[in-house]
Amino acid sequence: MVIHPKNGIDQLLFGMSQADVQARYGAPDKMFQDEEENNIWVYNAKQVRLTFYADEQFRLGYIITANPAAEVLQHKVIGIAIQEVKASLPFKNWEQEDFDTTENHFNESNWLILQAEFGRVIRLELGAIIKDDEHFDWKFGAK
Repeated sequence: MVIHPKNGIDQLLFGMSQADVQARYGAPDKMFQDEEENNIWVYNAKQVRLTFYADEQFRLGYIITANPAAEVLQHKVIGIAIQEVKASLPFKNWEQEDFDTTENHFNESNWLILQAEFGRVIRLELGAIIKDDEHFDWKFGAK
C-alpha cells in the first residue's frame, strides 16, 4: 500500500467523493460521524480509516492506516523503528509530541504523522495539504 505524500494513499486521492472511493474500494466495513459531522469510513482488511470533510462537500481529506504494507517513498513504515523511518525519508523537519507510551512525529510540509509506541511506528496519518489559508490543494480532478 503506497503512501503518496500530499496526494493520498493507494488508489485514493485527496478530494475524492465518497462515491469515487466506494467505486474503488467497495462499501466500507464501518461508517460513522465524528463530533464535527465529518463522515468516517473504515476498511478493516486494508486497515484504513478515511475522513470525508463535511464542510468540503464530503471530500476525502484525511487518511489513517496501520497496514503493515504501507510504504512511503519505497520505505516500509509500520513496525519499523521510528528513527530508522525518519532517517530513510527526505523530510527533515519533524515536530514530536509525547503521550504516555506513544509519540507523534509530525512533518508539516507533507501533513504526515508517524505515530510510534515503544520506538516503533504503529500507524501513519496523512492529511490533505492546505495551499493557502483557506483552500485545500485537492488532487482528485486537478488539472
